Amino acid sequence: MGEKPVSDTREGIFEEDGTLIVRGLEYIERIASALASRTRLEILRLVREKELDIGEIAEKIRQSKANASAQVKRLEDAGLVKTGYRPGQRGVKKVCWTNIKEVRILLD
Repeated sequence: MGEKPVSDTREGIFEEDGTLIVRGLEYIERIASALASRTRLEILRLVREKELDIGEIAEKIRQSKANASAQVKRLEDAGLVKTGYRPGQRGVKKVCWTNIKEVRILLD
């Protein structure tokens, strides 16, 4: 299958070339919890395609900006997305993106 072995044995969440590598029960639980929501999976798919602000995400998932922001925060805390601020029409807006293509959970 051509997968390269992960020689690093540290526990944690690490990003390597678009792959999120997760090792250790605490970290696996954090990632699994973040991925356990259909809404968060949809957000992940959307921001994989292009950078979106919270308002755009809320519109696409048909939920409030407050809920969209809370869902993005869960993904961000798990290391699945990144956020930043960009100039908006009235102040700044929070934007979200990811380059994660794969999540690899190591059970060793």
